[in-house]
Amino acid sequence: MGELARSLVTVKVAVAGSTGSIGRQTLEVVAASGGRYEIVALAAASNQAVLREQIVAHRPRVVAVVDDAVRATLADEFTAVQFTDNVADVVGDTDADADVVVNAVVGFAGLPVTLETLRRGKRLALANKESLIAAGPIVQPLRATKGAMIVPVDSEHCAVHQCLRASGSPDREIASLQLTASGGPFRGKTRSELANVDVASALAHPTWSMGPKITVDSSTLMNKGLEVIEAHELFGVGYDQIEVIVHPQSIIHSMATFTDGATIAQLSLPDMRLPIAYALAWPERFDAPFGALDWSSLRRLDFEPPDLETFRCLRLAYTAGRVGGSAPAWLSAANEVAVDAFLAGRIGWLQIAEVNDATLQHHDGAALASVDDVLAADSTARRIALGIVESFVHARGTVSA
Repeated sequence: MGELARSLVTVKVAVAGSTGSIGRQTLEVVAASGGRYEIVALAAASNQAVLREQIVAHRPRVVAVVDDAVRATLADEFTAVQFTDNVADVVGDTDADADVVVNAVVGFAGLPVTLETLRRGKRLALANKESLIAAGPIVQPLRATKGAMIVPVDSEHCAVHQCLRASGSPDREIASLQLTASGGPFRGKTRSELANVDVASALAHPTWSMGPKITVDSSTLMNKGLEVIEAHELFGVGYDQIEVIVHPQSIIHSMATFTDGATIAQLSLPDMRLPIAYALAWPERFDAPFGALDWSSLRRLDFEPPDLETFRCLRLAYTAGRVGGSAPAWLSAANEVAVDAFLAGRIGWLQIAEVNDATLQHHDGAALASVDDVLAADSTARRIALGIVESFVHARGTVSA
């Protein structure tokens, strides 16, 4: 009877950031579900060609497009679709009332989707770590809204979620969390070897296929640093209890260790469709397998500590997290500025950490009591980071990408 009831339920899904890597893979998961999921809303910035294909394939009721020209063009083509310029509109209205919202927007721009989803008491499949990191004090109270739930889509946090689910242990029995990191394309390199890193090398991730911003963050280990802050916000575990372990095979995605010494780990091949499917199907399991291991071919699992001197961004994230308040928002904003500058060839790879560090030195200690406070912190940190980037460019000249 349970299986019959399950087969009759169609879950309505909204995808914010649908043309990015996570968004596209979400639609792949939906397509593999045999009709269990219906795409009711999509949101994108400006990728007209991909968004057009998605509209044709999934026939959403609502589509949010940030770019005015792209929105006008698509609205002329798809007259039965409601178009809007507000990405948060995908969360739900009379035309598209989503059951689960996938927030795959890159960067701080995903904050409105996170806030609106939780305010409306919906399940948030969260792939946008920056909104939780920058606005943790604002997001946390909204998690108490009736029906509101965050199911993380980051592979590491999804793994922790599964480990804690498997244990059934109360929070007081969690001794520590272990977040694994592939080490990125520069694992084992020294600072001197990384002095002249180019953009192409930073984007050559050894195990994951991601967008450029996240891939660069992985190369600096800032992605892992932001995940440390996110783990603290999601699971309420102190920073001294969150460890980062370099695991180049990317088979173990995270672990949870308990007070009796037992450790539970989640293992699978690196495939983002698994955490996406997990978040969509929660509290059940998805029917189709993604990332299943062939145990006969698995030969070794290696682990090593991260190099905090070479990969300074990870240390900075711990520092900002422990300071709390608006410090994580400052770090997230500064890092977006620094990564953009690196991708544009304006600063070197090592200078990403320098921009982040120098920006945090100006942190004003302001608390976050409202969304306006979050926006002000983000704006101030970006302004300072941009100034620091300009000083580097002026002092050293533009780095060729």
